[in-house]
Amino acid sequence: MKKIILSLAVVSMTFAYAQKKEVSAAFKAAQSNDVATATSQLAAADAALGGKTYLLEPEVQEQYYFTKGVTLLKSGKTVEAAQYLAKVADMGKQKVYAGKDGKTKVYFVGKAQADASGISGLKEESYQPTLVPKIAEMVNPMVQAANKAAVDAYDAKQYTVAGPKFREVYNLLKAAGQENKQYLYFSGITYAMAEDKPNAIAVYKELIDSGYNGVQTRYYATEKKSGQEQEFDKSSWDLLKKTEATGEYSGFRNETTPNIEQELYETYAGLLLDAEKYDELIAHTKAAKVKFPKSARLTELEGVAYYRAGKTDDFMASLKELVAKNPQDKISYYNLGVIASKDPSKLQEAEGYFKKAVEIDPNYAPAYQNLTYMIMDVDNDQKHIDKYNELRKAQKSAEANKIMEDRRARFARALPFAEKWYQADPNNLDAVTLLKGLYQSTRNEAKFQEFKAKEAAMKNKK
Repeated sequence: MKKIILSLAVVSMTFAYAQKKEVSAAFKAAQSNDVATATSQLAAADAALGGKTYLLEPEVQEQYYFTKGVTLLKSGKTVEAAQYLAKVADMGKQKVYAGKDGKTKVYFVGKAQADASGISGLKEESYQPTLVPKIAEMVNPMVQAANKAAVDAYDAKQYTVAGPKFREVYNLLKAAGQENKQYLYFSGITYAMAEDKPNAIAVYKELIDSGYNGVQTRYYATEKKSGQEQEFDKSSWDLLKKTEATGEYSGFRNETTPNIEQELYETYAGLLLDAEKYDELIAHTKAAKVKFPKSARLTELEGVAYYRAGKTDDFMASLKELVAKNPQDKISYYNLGVIASKDPSKLQEAEGYFKKAVEIDPNYAPAYQNLTYMIMDVDNDQKHIDKYNELRKAQKSAEANKIMEDRRARFARALPFAEKWYQADPNNLDAVTLLKGLYQSTRNEAKFQEFKAKEAAMKNKK
């Protein structure tokens, strides 16, 4: 039994050694620009590793990521290359968790990876990568080229080109250890402008999950000789400022960009709505409103999602939340009226909402229109006429007359609102035709003739 265990241990050690040897050979080949050898050696290492890079010691992991990135760069796969090269910088930003999985040594970079392994007793260590300067030297020219391409494409309104290029700039900077999420933000905006919703949604989610808020402090000074203002990193700015009296620069100032976190949450919600991802949107807005309780935009988007998903009660609740946040929101009052008017038991409530909308805006024609139709009971008017005719045929005159009296009363009560509708929108043929009928029904002959003529004139113009 001891011999079997010993044999397995030897096999395991030989396996790990072979992986190290292949990665090392690939790394040396990449440094000497022998891409073919580097690629073949990496392919052998990948076949053995099966994606389990945590089997490699941190130094070998660093070489692996570096070599993988370089070979991808040489083959023109910039985005994938940048993702691998960025892992080198990440190794210096996260702890390494070392230990054993049975007899096999493991090295997980980052607590998330370590926790996901389920292996207990891992020891927390630090690791400082050595290849970041080499990556920066290699990547910087590519950053400049990608940034120029992104800006040029954006200025030319070629958003389908600009979005991926801004993302490439972000990835390359991250690979060089200089992560700048502003470029990721630029890519998200540009993807959205290109109507590339899947990529826009992915970028905004990444920004939100990372806690990005757009706040940056920028440092400026004016060159005394040229009078031109230049931007500096903070360290250089601090040094130059100490020599302001005798140095080449003056007018030192800094400015902090605004916090755009709420904008990110609202834009992400809008993108989800456009993509018809209603359940995701509702879950997002519920969490976002805890963070931004005063955001009417989040509540509005949540309400639209409820409406489109057929969740009427939830939509009503969101509209009430909206008017609580903004009592001057005529559209939400109008929408409350529309929803409530569909329920016969809530007609009085609906009337109150419509009246509130026109109280806010006395010229808000849609509210007058819906208020008029609701009071007239337009949807059921033909039923009332049919019932009237049925009762007349049955010689039930009193009951028939009562139906017609009620109808005339409804029309008389609706008339002032129909007149307001016409005043707010005098070129609306529907309003003119309706008023003609109401004046006829209420036996106002002069007004009937006036609006009959208006109707004819408007129809002749078409």
